[in-house]
Amino acid sequence: MAVEMRLPKARKPFSDHVDGDGQRHLVVPGDTITTDPGFMRYNGEVGDIVVGRITEVQQKRWKVETNSRLDSVLLLSSMNLPGGELRRRSAEDELAMRDFLQEGDLISAEVQAVFSDGAVSLHTRSLKYGKLGQGVLAQVSPSLVKRQKTHFHDLPCGASVILGNNGFIWIYPTSEQKEEEVGGFIANLEPISMTDREVISRLRNCIMCLVSQKVMLYDTSILYCYEASLPHQIKDILKPEVMEEITMETRQRLMELEG
Repeated sequence: MAVEMRLPKARKPFSDHVDGDGQRHLVVPGDTITTDPGFMRYNGEVGDIVVGRITEVQQKRWKVETNSRLDSVLLLSSMNLPGGELRRRSAEDELAMRDFLQEGDLISAEVQAVFSDGAVSLHTRSLKYGKLGQGVLAQVSPSLVKRQKTHFHDLPCGASVILGNNGFIWIYPTSEQKEEEVGGFIANLEPISMTDREVISRLRNCIMCLVSQKVMLYDTSILYCYEASLPHQIKDILKPEVMEEITMETRQRLMELEG
């Protein structure tokens, strides 16, 4: 009777099993599944401050991209009309919706409710929310945005930031006439000076620097990083050796602040 026999050989560890293109089929806790930030989507909570982009104008509502798995919703009834008016919405208001906000517009808003499927409903009833004007949008992981009492910050360097809980950060020139702001849909589209543009660009690169080193983003960390970056040109901030230097200085100052 013939007997089939096989010689023993060493087995590869499970973590080393790969397919033809070098991709692993098995992972264990601690393994990196993906580094693509698109897989880390925002899960909204009531009271969150978000920055979003209008993607569609629908009947009595706008759809808003907020870095979530599903688009968010801004109802016509959940916003201030131009001038901060609080009144019943009319048929004329519904017809004029695209005059208020249209596809591509950026807004700041607050999460009003979270639905069972994870989608969120927004509101802009406060005058501090509404359509955004001139500025720069930075997209980061929501996990790196520190939760604070306020997410609107006027920094001493001459620019302001809105730190959206959804990972969308808006950087813009600090307004000199806040008492005249009425919120809603009056966006300042005046040209920005070269000085302001340089400050905004430096802030944006500083935020990207902190993100690359996994430093939490809030007004103090961003300001310390900005000050640490001043000896360097804006374009050099994202060089690996410069990022490491200014991040180390930022961390040191934050540690000293915390005592």
